[in-house]
Amino acid sequence: MWDFFETVRRRHSVRRYQADMPVEREKLHAILETASSAPSAGDLQAYRIVVVTDAVHRDALRAAADDQAFISEAPVCLLFCADARRSAQEFGERGEQLYALQDATIAAAYAQLAVVAAGMGSTWVGRFDEERIRTGLGLDPELTPIALLSLGYPAELPEPTPRRRLDEVVVYL
Repeated sequence: MWDFFETVRRRHSVRRYQADMPVEREKLHAILETASSAPSAGDLQAYRIVVVTDAVHRDALRAAADDQAFISEAPVCLLFCADARRSAQEFGERGEQLYALQDATIAAAYAQLAVVAAGMGSTWVGRFDEERIRTGLGLDPELTPIALLSLGYPAELPEPTPRRRLDEVVVYL
């Protein structure tokens, strides 16, 4: 194991997975527990995580996401959905429009780092047809698909991508 900062540095988008290496239940459970421990507005956890392991549903996700092949090739794909209704009950319009979205994305970010800590790789996917995902998975109409996270054991280790300098993204006041 490595420390948190090393975990963050080792996170890269993986688009090729080892087909013969399934994700162990214990590791998947640990990833999901980590995601559900993420902070959320009012501790409401205004999101739902759909665990997609069967090939038919992963293919439906792939089709809805501009045919990105790695989505169906990864043994697991997590779908993070905002539950705006849950957040709106406590926080009104701002909860509905923003907090539920934030809750789902924070949970997904925690899951993505947990995947690395578990010795695997993932790719965050935000480019997809929301309605095709709803239909393909038979989602509750109250849920809004926010992000897909394909995960599994990498068949490649991508090179780190360049990042903007801190002085380009950080402002001190």
